[in-house]
Amino acid sequence: MRSLVAVADTGSFLGAAEVVRVSVSSVSRHIAALESDLGVRLVNRTARSVTLTEDGRRHSAFARRVLAEIEYEERNLAQAHSVLSGELSIVCPKWLGSLDLGDAIADFSVVHPEVDVRLTLGGVQDRAYGFLDDGFDISFQTRPLRDSRIAARRIAELPFVLCASPVYLNEHGRPGTVQELAQHACLAHDHEVYWRLRSTGTDHVHRIVRSSFTTNSYLALHKAVVRGRGVALLPLRSARAAIAAGDLEVLFHGRERVLCAVHGARETAPRKVNALLDFVGQWFDDNPVSPDMCC
Repeated sequence: MRSLVAVADTGSFLGAAEVVRVSVSSVSRHIAALESDLGVRLVNRTARSVTLTEDGRRHSAFARRVLAEIEYEERNLAQAHSVLSGELSIVCPKWLGSLDLGDAIADFSVVHPEVDVRLTLGGVQDRAYGFLDDGFDISFQTRPLRDSRIAARRIAELPFVLCASPVYLNEHGRPGTVQELAQHACLAHDHEVYWRLRSTGTDHVHRIVRSSFTTNSYLALHKAVVRGRGVALLPLRSARAAIAAGDLEVLFHGRERVLCAVHGARETAPRKVNALLDFVGQWFDDNPVSPDMCC
């Protein structure tokens, strides 16, 4: 098509070759291929001149419109990757979006109002790249993901603490070892079958045989623990205010979880994706939470 338009503009194969930056023979092959595909003659060739037939003039006008639309679309796509604007679709587990991560993304939206943020809580698939199939740009996870179709970035470490209320501890006693947790009412997050805990410098694994209160929300779990229902492993960021106020006491430290952001291939990631990840990473750096803060 470019060769045909160039022939229409220059009136020769030589001139068209200079415009398209290919050889004269290549221009001739391009025109011949078009004529073969369309089943019509587009160009009249003589020893002295090259002129377009009626079909050639019609098709060159069509080709000019198509090429202009292609150029326009390519320019818009390039701009979309370089300009911070448009829609940004994010998915993450409910507990992440309703706590620290939700705050960070909300702050990003305030700083960059030109980006239309769509944040979905829940619906994270087991397949590493499932979020791409569902139309999301970014998925935040706390589990390891390895797949060549996605890129991952480590954002922050999320500390956890095993807590109970003073009311519960006064009634049931304070567990002195991880093993003694078997005698206490354990409140668990959905699908949580064991806790990785640290006591006296040693790592322990406590298997939850029976949970007396189970939920898929750490906020709901927090409410149950504060009310004296039992002991539970909570994100420190959500529990620290209650710990500082004396409404919760830390029994053991839990194993930190790594917050990662996964997205499409790193080489083609739009600027808005990288901007969000940079912002969220800096947000966690500026708002640190350490187990030392509650001890």
